[in-house]
Amino acid sequence: MTTAVEVAPTSFAPAMRPRVTSAKLAIAPLEPTNARMNRRISRRDFLESFAAMGLALPISSSVFDVKHPRGLDFNHVNSPTPQKYLIETMGGGVALFDYNNDGLLDIFLVNSGQLTNPMHPPETFDRHDPRNWNRLYRQNSDGSFTDVTKEAGLANAGDGNYGMGVAVGDYDNDGFPDLYITNYGKNTLYHNNGDGTFTDVTAKAGVEAGGWSCSAGFFDYDNDGHLDLFVTRYMIWDTQHSKICGGEWQTYCPPAEFPSTTNILYRNRGDGTFEDVSQQSGIAALKGRGLGVSFADYDDDGFTDIFVSNDGMRQFLFHNNADGTFTERALEAGTALTADGKPLSGMGTVFQDYDNDGRPDILVTVLPREVYALFHNDGNGSFSYRSLQAGLGLLSAASSGWGVGLEDFDNDGWKDLFVAQSHVLDNVEQIDHMLHYKEPPLLALNHNGRFERADSGITAAIAGRGAAFGDLNNDGWMDVVVTSLGGEPLVLMNHAGSGHWLSISLRGTRSNRDGLGARVQVNGQTRFATTAGSYISASDKRLHFGLGAAEVAKVEIHWPSGAHQVLESVKADQFLEVREPEKS
Repeated sequence: MTTAVEVAPTSFAPAMRPRVTSAKLAIAPLEPTNARMNRRISRRDFLESFAAMGLALPISSSVFDVKHPRGLDFNHVNSPTPQKYLIETMGGGVALFDYNNDGLLDIFLVNSGQLTNPMHPPETFDRHDPRNWNRLYRQNSDGSFTDVTKEAGLANAGDGNYGMGVAVGDYDNDGFPDLYITNYGKNTLYHNNGDGTFTDVTAKAGVEAGGWSCSAGFFDYDNDGHLDLFVTRYMIWDTQHSKICGGEWQTYCPPAEFPSTTNILYRNRGDGTFEDVSQQSGIAALKGRGLGVSFADYDDDGFTDIFVSNDGMRQFLFHNNADGTFTERALEAGTALTADGKPLSGMGTVFQDYDNDGRPDILVTVLPREVYALFHNDGNGSFSYRSLQAGLGLLSAASSGWGVGLEDFDNDGWKDLFVAQSHVLDNVEQIDHMLHYKEPPLLALNHNGRFERADSGITAAIAGRGAAFGDLNNDGWMDVVVTSLGGEPLVLMNHAGSGHWLSISLRGTRSNRDGLGARVQVNGQTRFATTAGSYISASDKRLHFGLGAAEVAKVEIHWPSGAHQVLESVKADQFLEVREPEKS
């Protein structure tokens, strides 16, 4: 079934005016841009240029408008203290999802909690105070938002939980997306009841984890049609064993000061409960410092693999052996270290195809004086380090990145790069005047596989953390919500332009209901269906494709069940739901 919608460029709300256009298979050529040749060179520009030779090319106008939608009144509480508890600087997850199936994306924001100076056992974070609640904002038809946290049953975050992130997935295939909240403490699974309310089913489901969880994601690793759950954990740490580093500067300690720990894999039994299979699957065989997680089938064997971004050590690439077990292959695959063998301060990650060769690549955000790592999928199970060739040295050598996405913001058929940025140390400018604690997010447009800085329209520097991606006003142009540590979120609405687009929703029958894990190809582009990735955040499940000048598309879907589906001459500029064939 197809439904085409158009939105007036000046409106935040979706207008239901059908638009159907005639067929022409073409991709618009890239417009030439002018190099920035005659401008004053700043210290940041010098550092970036020193890291990688090249010139950044601006686009003619900004891509986003920074909006402050009526009713979205969230303020993140991280309550930093002189004790420099590391959890203070790590939270701020966000999710974009349609919890009530009204066709409009809603926003869920994870709060952290109140810390005291110093903390005393038992650890509590005053989460019953409304200022420290997580918040669910329902989007209204006029583009405003209504806080429905209390009536939705989401007000009780647990006093012993300091909030981190969120994952979204329909784990029971009932057609309504569920929420999984990660914490320092115990995690929480909320079942969506389909009537605007949620129920805490953590104890019944058996997924509370424990310790310090960061990112999480739903995926179907065994292709049984039920979404499983992967949880990254950062380190073994508590407030009673915290440290202050940096000598006279009094800074947060690096992760190597604390013991590493294992990640968790929960298998969905299909009856509302999960089994912890971390040991028997091989996931718990390795200890790391996991912050981000993303999923894709990198070797095209029909089973979803796992990439974990680790902080201050080698990265993990868990290959799915198709028998319920995983083998960690990052070193042999070429995704563990930089090209010169250095570990990464891995934070956020995305696992998508940036160069339109049909294979998922891996991008990892890191700290300054490193470079955002881009691992190009060369096929045959191997990757090569392509950060400098793709322009990331120029763009990222002086920045710290967190939430990250590869999305086609200008609808030209190439996935662009967006990164929420900020240093981990709130006093870094006192230590190193070349660096900044707060930074504007990075937007870099993709020009045939090379990223070039663009005018995002964002002038304010923020302590960026989470980033979630989706089409908030259903106009066919991708928007972003970015969280700010200890501050208000940024809602970035895409200006829109002239390129065509196609947005695809998957409806699994034999596969999981939302088709997570499917490989979808449209006019030479490939996306892997997922809500995970970024950093401690979850994005819209719909798959967005920019089509450039093309007014029709060929759609090819490889479902997790093994079904293969092809749709010819699909009209552009519509939201398309594709139902998986009942039989192959």
